Amino acid sequence: MTIAITYRWHLRQLMAARGMFATTDLVPLLAERGVSLSREQVYRLVVGTPERLNLATLAALCDILGATPADLIEVLVEPRRLKKVATAPAAPSEGRRPRRARIVTDD
Repeated sequence: MTIAITYRWHLRQLMAARGMFATTDLVPLLAERGVSLSREQVYRLVVGTPERLNLATLAALCDILGATPADLIEVLVEPRRLKKVATAPAAPSEGRRPRRARIVTDD
C-alpha cells in the first residue's frame, strides 16, 4: 500500500474570516511587503489552488492574515492500494497441450 499526499488551500476562507472579500484588496497589501503581483495573479492565487508558491509570497500572506502556513495549507494523506500488474501467462508444461475453445454453431 502506498500513500498519496495532497493538500487544500484555505486562502479564500482566511480572507473572508478577516472581512476581505475582494481579491484586489490583497494587491496593495502584498506590495507593501515587497511582493508585486498583478490583479490577475492574485485572483488565481485566491480562487485556485497553487501548484507552486514563492516563500516570500507565503510569508507576506501569513503576515497580512495573521496566520501560519499551516492555517493556509492543510496537508491530506490518503492511503492508496497498489494496482495489480498483469503478468505473462506461464508456459505450458511439457507433454500438455493448451485447451482450445470449442466453436458452437446454431444449426
